[in-house]
Amino acid sequence: MRALINSTPVGRIADREAKKTGWFRRVWGMRLLYLILLPGLLQMIVFKLLPLFGLVIAFQDYSVFNGIWHSNWVGFKNFTSFLHDSYFWKLVKNTLLLAFFNLLFVFPIPVIFALFLNEVRIRSVKRFVQTLSFFPYFISSAVMVSILYRLLSPQGGLVNEILNSLGIKSVFFMADPHWFRPLYVGLNVWQLFGYNAIIYLAAMTSIDPHLYEAADIDGASRWQKIFKVTLPSISNTIVVMFILAIGQILSVDLDKILLMYNPSIYDTADVIQSYVYRQAFASGGFPNYSYGAAVGLMQSVFAFILVMGANKVSKKFAESSLF
Repeated sequence: MRALINSTPVGRIADREAKKTGWFRRVWGMRLLYLILLPGLLQMIVFKLLPLFGLVIAFQDYSVFNGIWHSNWVGFKNFTSFLHDSYFWKLVKNTLLLAFFNLLFVFPIPVIFALFLNEVRIRSVKRFVQTLSFFPYFISSAVMVSILYRLLSPQGGLVNEILNSLGIKSVFFMADPHWFRPLYVGLNVWQLFGYNAIIYLAAMTSIDPHLYEAADIDGASRWQKIFKVTLPSISNTIVVMFILAIGQILSVDLDKILLMYNPSIYDTADVIQSYVYRQAFASGGFPNYSYGAAVGLMQSVFAFILVMGANKVSKKFAESSLF
């Protein structure tokens, strides 16, 4: 009988009204949660979604005076200009090498650190070490590079003082192109390993304690429990973080590079972002915003392709993926 009533026009209208009322009540019941969500949602809309409409200038000869609506359309001219630049392949090489070394050292070290820290049984020591490792994340890039300059200064720097005491001449590390990549990667490791380790430590808290108890009954050592229980249990988290790291392979920390580099190390330090900054924003005359937007869009497209490719490979072979 109820189904018969609901099949009539009046019944369908009443049913829709009941659903609307139910939806409103659910939203109103969670109004405080939505209120907490609101600042983050506004931040995403204002700083993430709305700027996407500005990418249209990548296809224009954009002029600040003419604005987006009245600037001349040039199609793919800005993209082809960058691809035909004689300096293009050196920039790509430098960017990929920095990203590769970042992936090689910055990615696995937090995993290793989290595995060892998880084995610490004294809770106060564990918290102290975790806090100490997390602290560099809050230090700005400017301060970190300043510390590096002081440590490596050829005059009075701690590292060169030690080298001099061993009979080795002072080395101007910050002006040597061969030292740029190790220093850049080392700074990233120092700043990020404690912060990234939190993700893996959080994943370890969800491991079933019975697995460790079973391993103890079987006589497993600590090393065996790490490799047979802990690592397999957090493998999905590691895969997801690796896929995200792959997506950032064409990105570098521009702040650190701009603070560290100078003309004497352009050969290894000049990457796509720093070159675009120098050419499009820091050069004489009016800034070429269109050129910078075109290069940024190209990087985003390549990064998206890399993420999708890594996700597909992971889904096929590791049976774990982002989606």
